[in-house]
Amino acid sequence: MMPTLSLPAPAKLNLMLHIVGRRDDGYHELQTLFQFVDYGDELHFSRRDDGQVHLHGELAGVDHDDNLIVRAARLLQQESGTTHGADIRLDKRLPMGGGLGGGSSDAATTLLGLDRLWQLGMDPERLAALGLRLGADVPVFVRGRAAFAEGVGERLTFVEPDEPWYLVVVPQVFVSTAEIFSDPELTRDTPPIKVRTVLERGGRNDCQPVVEKRYSEVRNALILLNKFVSARLTGTGGCVFGAFPNEAEAVKVAAQLPATLPGFVAKGSNISMLHRKLENLS
Repeated sequence: MMPTLSLPAPAKLNLMLHIVGRRDDGYHELQTLFQFVDYGDELHFSRRDDGQVHLHGELAGVDHDDNLIVRAARLLQQESGTTHGADIRLDKRLPMGGGLGGGSSDAATTLLGLDRLWQLGMDPERLAALGLRLGADVPVFVRGRAAFAEGVGERLTFVEPDEPWYLVVVPQVFVSTAEIFSDPELTRDTPPIKVRTVLERGGRNDCQPVVEKRYSEVRNALILLNKFVSARLTGTGGCVFGAFPNEAEAVKVAAQLPATLPGFVAKGSNISMLHRKLENLS
């Protein structure tokens, strides 16, 4: 029987997201504060010895070979020279286009999981660098610690903000990141801020006004959640969230939301549940 491994791919929240400039290559310079929550997808890996990578449980509208999970596995094969392959099964819980980093988290879990399953022993810095080739958010999931991120999101300063309980609501829309970042009304000149100031005073999400204008479902979710708690958009949306001092209060508010607005309650965590699981496997 081939070795197997099951690992979580946690969601992230952007506790703030400032856009401080735009580079010549079209990418935006960001400052954002990432924190994980104990909720996410689950990936199941089985080693193959024929070098093939097969993803089972594909996503609607995403070709097998374009999926970040498959791309991450093949990139790791290419960089390591391993002859191993894998069967990968995805239990998808995080919404696509929700701003929770589901695809990036899946890619990071694939890099870390297959590094272990294939016994490559790759340095975390190298895995994070591979992750950056797949997407700007992948390195923070590879490193697995809450972080203040700069650049396109790849320059990380590890931080330890409070770890409240969150209620995350999921408007039933798919928000295109490219669409939001190309909107002419997007703020692109927020003055840079120091990490210490962010931790003391917080910040806003520069994408939120654009997303609210384009998606009434997101705007309505923010209005509703704001009746109970200060509500914010994560990433480019469309999920919105609020922080609570304990699980009971978050669950109480969740119970008052309409059935048309699904969501989940989860604990904020400065160490991702993926890394806690890997630590326990060591």
